[in-house]
Amino acid sequence: MNIKYVISASLLVLLGVILAFLPEKSHTTEIGPDKLLSELNDETRFVSTDKVADNIINGVPSVQLIDVRPAEEYNKFSLPDAINIPLDSLLLPDWQAYIDQEGIKTIFYSNGTVYASQAWMLSRRLGFSNLFIMKGGLNRWIETIMQAKEPDQTASSTEIALYEFRKAAGQFFGGGTQVAGSSTNTKKKKKVVKKRKRKAAAEGGCG
Repeated sequence: MNIKYVISASLLVLLGVILAFLPEKSHTTEIGPDKLLSELNDETRFVSTDKVADNIINGVPSVQLIDVRPAEEYNKFSLPDAINIPLDSLLLPDWQAYIDQEGIKTIFYSNGTVYASQAWMLSRRLGFSNLFIMKGGLNRWIETIMQAKEPDQTASSTEIALYEFRKAAGQFFGGGTQVAGSSTNTKKKKKVVKKRKRKAAAEGGCG
């Protein structure tokens, strides 16, 4: 059976469940189910662990990471400066202000990709934009960044350069041998939330 078909079908089922529990008219620019379904086929919503590592190392101010795992998992291990918004709290108004920021690229992540994808779908359904998912989550992060494998001697120059970046990144984040659960977190800084200016709600809608 085609694995891509299975994944797509699973996401469609998941989307149906999410849409069933979403409140009506919860956002003035709410995205319709048809548009949301079409966006599920767009792979550009995924960001590689390499790109996330590069953003953190270079301190890119227009990017924020949102860890959607439970607080206890986040407190054990998280990426530097990531904000913890557990998936079951994502729809609370106080947290939505973090997602709805002008000029900020939001990247969701979890242990894998499933829960981050749910966070992406919930947020897109509410009309938020500039949202992305760290592909493979922390499992992929450990595999590629924290435990990068040296390529074969026959590897291309591109593969070797990627390995050198990952090895250096792994050292930056804790020596290149740390795994989730270890105490390599940097101090978590309080993010300053700059709320997006809302458009006037249409007559009869919710503000």
